[in-house]
Amino acid sequence: MVSATGTSLLLAVPAAVVGAASMGMASAAQARATKEVEVSRILDPGLLRGLAHRPLWLVGMVATGLGLALQLVALAFGPLLVVQPLLITSLIFAGVISARLERRPLDRVMLAGSGVCIAGLAAFLLVARPSGDSQGFSPQSEPLPLAIALATLTVVALIVALLVRHGSMRVLGLAVATGVLYGVTAGLMKVVAGQAREGIAEPFQHWTLYLVCLVGPLGFLVSQNTFQQGRFLTPALAVITALDPLVGVAIGVWWLGETANANAWALAGEGLAGVVILVGIGLLASRAEHLARAQPGTGVSLNAPEGTA
Repeated sequence: MVSATGTSLLLAVPAAVVGAASMGMASAAQARATKEVEVSRILDPGLLRGLAHRPLWLVGMVATGLGLALQLVALAFGPLLVVQPLLITSLIFAGVISARLERRPLDRVMLAGSGVCIAGLAAFLLVARPSGDSQGFSPQSEPLPLAIALATLTVVALIVALLVRHGSMRVLGLAVATGVLYGVTAGLMKVVAGQAREGIAEPFQHWTLYLVCLVGPLGFLVSQNTFQQGRFLTPALAVITALDPLVGVAIGVWWLGETANANAWALAGEGLAGVVILVGIGLLASRAEHLARAQPGTGVSLNAPEGTA
């Protein structure tokens, strides 16, 4: 007889894997579609108006909705430390689907770099072991230091993207801002969900919902800028995929009163996992630069694909 835990995992694991595949498809489709419209200024909402007329982008939006729904199902039936490493495999799915959409062979170095990033993220979550199911801000929390740090990181990243006209630093700045904004949105949405348990009108009486309505769309717009400006999807998506859960864990601990393993050995392991993530991102970025230099005329242009690898 299958235990209740086993039954839950039988639901959570497939939901997480299919959800990751859906989110990978969404990222690949949206990234491809952004190359089919006129290059937009950063933070220009006109980009979304142009993308709304691209069928591939709309397919990506449907895949996003499906992926989010499946992720919620997975998290409802499975523990975070099982589900989250499966969800972040969306990075590999995105790389594979992106290669197919661009009719180019899958680059093995890119695939290896994605695997390194996923391994680092999974190791971080396993060592940190974030726990708790808080539904609101902890009375003992001091949210200001983390809020200032996240806001500063986002602003600096956007300034870098605005000042650097072309190249990997511009894309890196956009990807960092996207990852932070996505992580903040996820953390705040957990608070909104907790407020909604007290009544459907309860979230409208708190500032959290209105901040989500600002930060969420801003993060999505910056993500589309990131996809359009980047020559290859995988390096930028690796930065976003890494920062999103890391910011989420930070918010859970600092704002919501959740716990994480903080003894000396755990901190050393978490630091090592962070180094692994950085190595993976560095491998992806250097490979992308190599491929771009090896291909003449690889600048992003209207109605032009990202190129071949």
